Amino acid sequence: MTSPDPLAEGARRADHFLTLLGTDDAAAGDLLDSIPEVRDLVFLGAGLTAVARSEARFLPPAQRAQANTRQLQLGMLRDANRSSPEGLRTWLRRAGEEIGLIRSQLEIADRVEAEAQERMATRAAAEASGTAATSSAATTT
Repeated sequence: MTSPDPLAEGARRADHFLTLLGTDDAAAGDLLDSIPEVRDLVFLGAGLTAVARSEARFLPPAQRAQANTRQLQLGMLRDANRSSPEGLRTWLRRAGEEIGLIRSQLEIADRVEAEAQERMATRAAAEASGTAATSSAATTT
C-alpha cells in the first residue's frame, strides 16, 4: 500500500483546520497538537498558504497588498520556526486567522459592491423616469 500524497493530505488537513477554526477553536488546537512531525505541519501550512493566496486575489487592491505583506510576515515566522513543531503550530494558527480576515474582508467588499450597484440602478431608474434632479449643484435660498 502506498502512503497518501503529502501535499493532498496537507490540503485536506488545511480544509479541516479552517472548518474547525471557524466553529471550534479548541478542536482546531487539538488538530494541530495531533500532528507531531515538522514535515506534516509544513504541508498543512502549504495548504493554508494556497487558500490564503487564492482568496486574497479577489480582494480590492489595497487590501490585497496588505494581505501580501501579511503573507510575507507569516513566511518569516515560518522560517524562524522551521525546526520547532510548537513554533510551526503558532505559524499555522496565525495563517488560519489570516484566512479568516481575508474572508471577512471579501464579505465586506462584496456587500459594498452590491450596495454600489443598487445605488446605480436606483439612480439610473430615477433618471430614466425623469424624477431625478436636473442638476446636482447645491442651491441656496
